[in-house]
Amino acid sequence: MSLKNYKPTESELEILQLLWESGPSSVRFINEKLNRQRETGYTTTLKLMQIMNDKGLTTRDTGNRTHIYKANVKEDETKSKLLQNFVDATFKGSAMKLVMQALGNHDATQEELEEIKAFIKKIENNK
Repeated sequence: MSLKNYKPTESELEILQLLWESGPSSVRFINEKLNRQRETGYTTTLKLMQIMNDKGLTTRDTGNRTHIYKANVKEDETKSKLLQNFVDATFKGSAMKLVMQALGNHDATQEELEEIKAFIKKIENNK
C-alpha cells in the first residue's frame, strides 16, 4: 500500500512501529507493548487496529481464534513519505534547512559529526 494520500495518526504510527519491530502480532501483544509507554485500554488498541485494517495500513489473519495483524506498509517508505511531508510543510521543501535546524538545536558529538561528514562524502561520490 502506498501512503500517497494518507498520513497515519500518531497512535497509528506508534502501532506500526511495534508491528515493524515485532512482526505479525496479536492485539493483546501490541496492547501490552503500548502499556509499557502509557496506559492504553485493550478495547482502544483493538479499535485502532481495526480502523488501521479498514484503511489498509495493516492486514489481519483471522484463521485462528486470535487475530494476527501485520503491517501492510513498508517502514522505510512510510518514514520517507512522512519525512518528505514534514520537510515540505515545515521547511518549504528544503532538506538543508531541516538539517541546519536539527544541528543548531542539538550539541552533536564529534562521532556524530564524523558520521555526518562521511554520509555527505558518500552522497557526493554517488553523484
